[in-house]
Amino acid sequence: MANQLAMDKSLAINNLRDAGYSQRRIAKTLGVSRGAVRRHLADESSNRTKAPTGPSDLAPTGSGDSNSTTAPTGSGPPEAPELSAGGNSQCEPFREIIVEKCRAGLSARRIHQDLVADHGSDASYWSVNRFVRALGGTTELPFRRMEVLPGEELQVDFGTGAKIRNPDGTHRRTHVFRAVLSHSRKGYSEAVFRQDTESFIRALENCFWAIGGVPQRVVFDNAKCAVKTPDWHDPELNSKLVDFCKHYGCAFVPTRVRTPRHKGKVERGVDYVQENALRGREFESLAAQNEHLGQWERSVADTRIHGTTRKQVLACFQDIEKPSLGKLPSTRFKFYHEAKRKVSRDGHISVNRSFYSVPPEYLGRDVWVRHDSHLVRIFDESLRHIATHVIIERGRFQTDAKHIASEKISPIERGIDHIHSKMRLIGPSATQWADAVVAGRGVEAARVLQGVLAMSRKHSGDSIESACGIAVRSGAINCRIIRTLLKRQPDATQTTMEFMEDHPIIRPIGEYAKFIHNKVQEEIYQ
Repeated sequence: MANQLAMDKSLAINNLRDAGYSQRRIAKTLGVSRGAVRRHLADESSNRTKAPTGPSDLAPTGSGDSNSTTAPTGSGPPEAPELSAGGNSQCEPFREIIVEKCRAGLSARRIHQDLVADHGSDASYWSVNRFVRALGGTTELPFRRMEVLPGEELQVDFGTGAKIRNPDGTHRRTHVFRAVLSHSRKGYSEAVFRQDTESFIRALENCFWAIGGVPQRVVFDNAKCAVKTPDWHDPELNSKLVDFCKHYGCAFVPTRVRTPRHKGKVERGVDYVQENALRGREFESLAAQNEHLGQWERSVADTRIHGTTRKQVLACFQDIEKPSLGKLPSTRFKFYHEAKRKVSRDGHISVNRSFYSVPPEYLGRDVWVRHDSHLVRIFDESLRHIATHVIIERGRFQTDAKHIASEKISPIERGIDHIHSKMRLIGPSATQWADAVVAGRGVEAARVLQGVLAMSRKHSGDSIESACGIAVRSGAINCRIIRTLLKRQPDATQTTMEFMEDHPIIRPIGEYAKFIHNKVQEEIYQ
């Protein structure tokens, strides 16, 4: 069976034909085949030639024309005939099959598709429809229109925008973001280069500020820029979109997968922008296209009388819907980029070729980074905040002093005051000598004092104190003098024992005197 053109296509073909378009131009404009245009115009011509003049000219119910693929103009689906077991319908040979499918709850359209595909039937859809109705079977239910209260719903979608003409003569394609308030049909349009999360959130935010309020919910499809995991009952939204909705106090409601009619108002709105505002146009820049869209919204889209509401869009929005919108927050949403980074051996992570420090305990571990045009915020794997940095130029390092391990901070980095305080612990002479070094050596004093403190590993504090006293009296303020003086002194690290006169292994001094006397006498008499 030949495919039937949708009603909007049929009406468009008639209108373009009346406007003087050729069949080739009609087919190219509407995106249909030339054969479909030719057959439609031929059928239209035939219907006008054979148009009935009265009720008697219509074919009676159940006549040989009952299997025609087109219903009488303006009458909708033909009425069901009174069929019996011996009826002349083309569906009669498939009665048992049709009855079984009706019991299974299949629609007339599905039954017709199965008969053509599985059983080679050449019966038209309307024949199957009438046969099913005569059997008391199921027929397709009409769609239920869902109207909402003012300020309750905003439907959004993307479509193909106009091309941008580059200076070298090439073109760059764009996407047009379209949002429509479901009650008043007030719209907002914006051209973008990409359909990523940032472009979607920015366009949606610009829409809120353009209409001057926030709807209760936003309805969109399951595009990846908004929904990570589609699920009719519990979809997983993009984390940035969740934060955006919290910031503006609205809800985001994805439609059922592959069900665009759930946002039918904006589906037609995208077509309206493409056909009325952008068709046949190209622009020098994205800003020029958006300027054109803004002017078109104000002068054309807002001033029209909507075909469904029968009200002017702008008047309905200002009088009824705008007062029902939620209030805008005091600031715009701070959009951020998010990524996982591994902490390098030097304790930094890389973000856009700049380097930022993290606490030393995260060395070699993965962390989460959220950054915008101003700040870099770092979180651990449990999303607990651990560090914040200001954005710096590419190739630069930003290191927080708190993120350096204490073992890796030299006394010189801690400052002259820190080293000077350690010299005071040695003694007054060391303090006096350190003051003289600071006064006489300036910036070099830090390393000189650090060198003297390092000598405490081999020499006692008293030895260093004594050497510093000699250096102060001689006016020497360099590290070499202290080192030389310490070398001339006994090893300060050796401990001295108290002299003991009485001990079990020590003989009395008188015995040593008697021993010497006896030895001397022996030498004399020999």
